Amino acid sequence: MPRRHKFVKYFTNTPDMALSSKRIAESTVRRLSMYLRYLEGLDESGQKTASSDELAQLCGTTPAQVRKDLSFFGSFGKRGLGYPVHELSTRLRDIMGLSQAWQVVIVGAGKIGSALAEYRGFRQRGFKVVGVYDKNPDKIGRPWGEATVQNISDLASDVLTHRVDIAVLAIPADDAQDVVDLIVAAGVRAILSFAPTSLHVPPHIAVKTVNMAMELEGLSYALTNRGD
Repeated sequence: MPRRHKFVKYFTNTPDMALSSKRIAESTVRRLSMYLRYLEGLDESGQKTASSDELAQLCGTTPAQVRKDLSFFGSFGKRGLGYPVHELSTRLRDIMGLSQAWQVVIVGAGKIGSALAEYRGFRQRGFKVVGVYDKNPDKIGRPWGEATVQNISDLASDVLTHRVDIAVLAIPADDAQDVVDLIVAAGVRAILSFAPTSLHVPPHIAVKTVNMAMELEGLSYALTNRGD
């Protein structure tokens, strides 16, 4: 059976400024994120160019895959000279949407929500946490990172006020779908869920699920099948 790929839409301006869309495999987008991180590190160290061989070695892929991934978005670099590090990292930030600020809310003021609220990398990458929400009255009103825990009943109105782009769910599976329905109705377009359950959303809503049990099972498989 052929393998199914998840796709995301990447929008770009064509030469006549008409808006066109490309369907890019999610695995490609993940590699773009890796390329960007390594390029930023090279840029900070003062390195001017990087070859596809170098990027492939850093990111654990092949030079051909690097060239293929980047070719979806234009022509970068010159044969024999490599890619200009600063220019390519800037372009990848634009492609990944990191040249603008994104408003984020966290739903769930438990241990995962706490760790997320205090994670400095959000702000460094352009993600601003504008609210943390919970239904537990013992948590409402408590300081949480740079925010204060608010009643989840205020979430829908606050989403409109803050023009929230992304909601992060750090809540039990039993509550997840009701909260998703609430935030989708309020206009949130993207969801990152740590709830171990499948979520049902309209086709225009982007959803990513972090299932830590599955990730650990993947590591368990790797350890069990190392062949040593």
